[in-house]
Amino acid sequence: MQAFALTPWSLAAALAGYCGFFFALLLASRVLPGKRVLGFAQPDGQRKTYVLNGMALFVLTHMVVIAGTLALGLSLAPLVTTHFWPLVIAANLFSVAWSLLLYVRGRERGAQPSGKGLVRDFCMGVELNPTWKDVDLKVFAYQPSLIGLGLLVAAFGYAQHQQLGHLTPQMTLYQAFWWLYLFTHYRDEPGVLSMYDVIAEKFGLMLVWGDLVLVPFFYCIAGGYLVGQSTPMSTPALLGLVAMFSLGLWIFRGANKQKHTFKIDPTAKIWGSAPRLLGGRLLVSGWWGLGRKINYTGELTVYFAIAATAGLGHIGPFLVPLWLLSLLVHRAWRDEQRCSAKYGELWTEYCRVVPVRMLPLPGLRRLRALIAGSDRTLH
Repeated sequence: MQAFALTPWSLAAALAGYCGFFFALLLASRVLPGKRVLGFAQPDGQRKTYVLNGMALFVLTHMVVIAGTLALGLSLAPLVTTHFWPLVIAANLFSVAWSLLLYVRGRERGAQPSGKGLVRDFCMGVELNPTWKDVDLKVFAYQPSLIGLGLLVAAFGYAQHQQLGHLTPQMTLYQAFWWLYLFTHYRDEPGVLSMYDVIAEKFGLMLVWGDLVLVPFFYCIAGGYLVGQSTPMSTPALLGLVAMFSLGLWIFRGANKQKHTFKIDPTAKIWGSAPRLLGGRLLVSGWWGLGRKINYTGELTVYFAIAATAGLGHIGPFLVPLWLLSLLVHRAWRDEQRCSAKYGELWTEYCRVVPVRMLPLPGLRRLRALIAGSDRTLH
């Protein structure tokens, strides 16, 4: 990422480009086909129907980028070589403007303030599910977030190819890791509907800024370190990263899939066997028999593997997984406080049966038995 001189023209161009990207995705999400999925019960007990067409948007973006590259000779490299920081500023301005619009329109539609002040309501939101022409805006925000991240990641690959004439093995892994991460997200897109922010959190600046600024522009920073690397990483190191990433993605996506499936159908088989429940309510099958927050373990493993593609010589690429580590450890603690209040003594028993949160070292000895289905059903 090169230094830049911020001018009214460069900022206006970046803002126009970002708005074009955002509204192109919004309009496409309005017309592209997708699976209609009934969401989970919200705090008021109602269930909303969502049209999930993220995979169609993901594929359409690929088609546009490939066509632009092959037919028009366009390059994504300027996104990170000359326009990165103007785009960051533009995304911040857009986030604030959109959050303000969400607040004003929410109040016009009768959303009640929290009583904790204007600033708090602006940041945390006043509406749970603001909608534009049947498009749920909170769920839609994942699209410019993750597809924007994918474009920036690809732009680092374009930039290195422009400089070296090829991609280094570690840059190739960086591209492959992020593509697999995004592809598996869209493959399992219905899982977002069981996330706490979709079910219970109102849509304000906190979520908007996280989606539009934090995820795309912060999560890609390892690419900036990879662009200038010309020395290939050793084969053993590359194979180790592949193994690390694969294990993390298997745990992360697999655990989330098991949880989502269980919420939809508590009788669905997990690892080929009927689910084992504690007190008829808490799942202790599959990955959830190894750790109470095992999905966080997988997620952190994925992000550390992505950061390590840039090598171990700089702290910069590891700021993302280190930030996530602090965030997820605190979130795990908050989640457990909430679950303890909800389930009482049953949660105490669950913590005894599944004794670790995120590092399931004792539980690994049970993995073979769990897969074989040899554990007794818990009552």
